[in-house]
Amino acid sequence: MGTVDIDAVAEHAGAYGFAYLITITPHQRVHTSVVHPEFADHVVTVPGASDRARTNAAAHADVSLVWPPAEATGYSLIVDGVADGQDAAALRIAPSRAILHRPAVEPGPAGAGCVQDCIEL
Repeated sequence: MGTVDIDAVAEHAGAYGFAYLITITPHQRVHTSVVHPEFADHVVTVPGASDRARTNAAAHADVSLVWPPAEATGYSLIVDGVADGQDAAALRIAPSRAILHRPAVEPGPAGAGCVQDCIEL
């Protein structure tokens, strides 16, 4: 994993309407919420993040954002990062990895397993 190009992430995210914020509850369950992230200063900010999302991020700082594709063959934008849930107004995420991801257009050879088309940002 290298440095995430936050400008490239912001540019790609502009093509999507919303993202899913994925956090882990203190009981090790996945919690997903719809958010509208913003980008500045090498950080992804989720304004108005719910109390639950901030509580989860305080307990388990590793979070993910997923922007789903508009069509089945399109790319999802996935950003993994470490959240700082201390701000009551917004959740700040320092991205550690960002990719555009979709199933491969061409199936792999039989028995090759899952083949994906990924572009690191």
